[in-house]
Amino acid sequence: MGAWGYYNFDNDLAADFAEDFKAEPSAELLAQALAAVTAGEYLDGDLGSEALAAAEIVAAILGKPARNFPNDLLGIIPRLTLAHVEPLRRPAQQAVLGVLGEESELRELWEESDEFENWEAQQRQLLKRLDKPA
Repeated sequence: MGAWGYYNFDNDLAADFAEDFKAEPSAELLAQALAAVTAGEYLDGDLGSEALAAAEIVAAILGKPARNFPNDLLGIIPRLTLAHVEPLRRPAQQAVLGVLGEESELRELWEESDEFENWEAQQRQLLKRLDKPA
């Protein structure tokens, strides 16, 4: 059985995405994962998990990592600068909103669990961390 938890790196797909990012830390990899969340289309749970992991990495590079952000990624994120990642802030926000939306398999799976409120709270916190400072 695979790993599954309400933090965004607590599942196998997100962990695999993190490994891919560690092997090739690029804004392009993040952009691809975020772009997989297309407004108005039903979102596959696998793509949603990868998009949330990418959004977490974007938030970390912007200086706002989650408290449970993987330590092994913290050493990788300085390879990308704000100039690489700032253009991904809005796509990351849109991706998180898409995963939270009604047309999201990942949301449906979490709604069936006892941890839905915790999962949803994690995504709301991620959105706040992706906000641009005033």
